[in-house]
Amino acid sequence: MSTAYKSAIDLVRELKQKHGNWQNISETDAARMMSQNRFKTGLDIAKYTAKIMRQDMEDYDNDTSQYTQSLGAWHGFVAQQTMYAKKKYFGTTAKTYIYLSGWMVAALRSEFGPLPDQSMHEKTSVPKLIEEIYTFLRQADAKVLNDYFRELNAAEEAGKDTSAILEKSKTLIHMLCQSLLTSMQVSVTKKPLTC
Repeated sequence: MSTAYKSAIDLVRELKQKHGNWQNISETDAARMMSQNRFKTGLDIAKYTAKIMRQDMEDYDNDTSQYTQSLGAWHGFVAQQTMYAKKKYFGTTAKTYIYLSGWMVAALRSEFGPLPDQSMHEKTSVPKLIEEIYTFLRQADAKVLNDYFRELNAAEEAGKDTSAILEKSKTLIHMLCQSLLTSMQVSVTKKPLTC
C-alpha cells in the first residue's frame, strides 16, 4: 500500500471523527478517490492540459510527423465513443483532442434550431456542449474506475501490491484531461475558446 494512500485513509478517519455524521463514508473508497485525483480545481486541470498542449505543439514544431488529431463532436456521446475507439484501436489517446466546430455548434446545437452561420449560435451553446461532453467522459471514466476499484479490493484481500492499479487509475484521470481541447473555428484560423 502506498504512503499517499495510507495518509489519505488516515485523513479520512480523522475527518470522520471530527464530523460525526460521516460514518457512512467508506474510508478506503474516499482515500482512493483522493489519491487518484490530483486536480483540486478547474485551474489545476487547465494548467495540466495547457502543459500537454504546449508539449504537443513543440513536438510538432520539431517533427511534423508528430501531429495531433482533432476529432469533431457535436454531442457528449459522440465525444465519448470517439475517445473509446481511439483508445481501443490505437492503445492511447495521446495527441488526440475533441474539437468543437463553429458550424457544427450553430447547425446542431442552437436552441433556436439550425442556423446558417457559425458565428450565429447563442453564447450559451458552447459552454452547454462542453459540460455535456465532460459529463459523458466522466460517466465513461466512472465505469472504468469502478472496475479498478474491484481490482484493488481483490488485490488487497489477496495481500498483493496495489500500486500498479492505482497508477492505472491516475493515468485514466489524466487522459480525460488531455483528451478535451475545446476550440472554435473562426474564419480560416482556429482560435482557442475561453468560457
